[in-house]
Amino acid sequence: MQIYLPIAEVSVNAFLLLGLGGMVGILSGMFGVGGGFLMTPLLFFIGIPPAVAVATEANQIVASSFSGVLAHLRRKTVDLKMGTVLLTGGLIGAALGVVIFNYLKSQGQVDLLVRLCYVVFLGVIGSLMFIESLNAIRKSRTNSGPPKRKKHNWVHGLPLKMRFRVSGLYISVIPPLMVGVLVGILSAIMGVGGGFIMVPAMIYLLGMPTKVVVGTSLFQIIFVTGFTTLLHATTNYTVDIALAVLLLVGGVIGAQIGTRLGTYLKAEQLRILLALLVILVCAKLALDLLLEPSELFSIGAAGGH
Repeated sequence: MQIYLPIAEVSVNAFLLLGLGGMVGILSGMFGVGGGFLMTPLLFFIGIPPAVAVATEANQIVASSFSGVLAHLRRKTVDLKMGTVLLTGGLIGAALGVVIFNYLKSQGQVDLLVRLCYVVFLGVIGSLMFIESLNAIRKSRTNSGPPKRKKHNWVHGLPLKMRFRVSGLYISVIPPLMVGVLVGILSAIMGVGGGFIMVPAMIYLLGMPTKVVVGTSLFQIIFVTGFTTLLHATTNYTVDIALAVLLLVGGVIGAQIGTRLGTYLKAEQLRILLALLVILVCAKLALDLLLEPSELFSIGAAGGH
């Protein structure tokens, strides 16, 4: 069943979009990731313009993250004070990212930038996850204990310290602000929640306890991606509601399935499967950039080149 997407200006099979949403929802349920860093490249592959894919996927992340935060709030595993500091940096970063996005769009270079960002980030993160997962599997076979987090590092020597009681930390607000700014920029340019960067940064850089990291990350992601969606919708007009609704319906159903499937695999096995998937998507994007396209010329929007 073909459905016309008015903002993307393409016709796509509705069941294909539901299937993509469901597949990424399953991955979200299995691996505990938002899925934006996988969904956005998949939308590129089926012909959705990168500018529309980025803005619309940010919209979907808001809804999927909201349900996750509610569950964490009930468990009292959200550090609202830390989340507010991260959010402040995230809003600044999102505004900067949209300015960069608009400039590159006016120059006709936004599609190339988005694809290059995905190749670099997916390649680096997929490789690091793969290596870390292999090490974890090797250690689990030798029955050695998990590595201990360092309680003190250079972050603790910075000024402007603040006490975060839920996380049990007394650290400078500068590193959380910087992490927030980076994630905000990525959210605006790449259409991701940024959890795949924020979660490791919160654990290894800020030294936050793992139990409060996910909920606090989701709390920040809701507002940053919501703000990003609003900016894209009002300045670029690139949010396609029809596309967002179909992806969201599929994602909600898929997340329920993925949560159940995740109970049958060990954490190390899940991480290595996710790492392989990320590397495959990165390789496909890199090939698309390197190989000669079937059509050397395409008709662009007004103002593009």
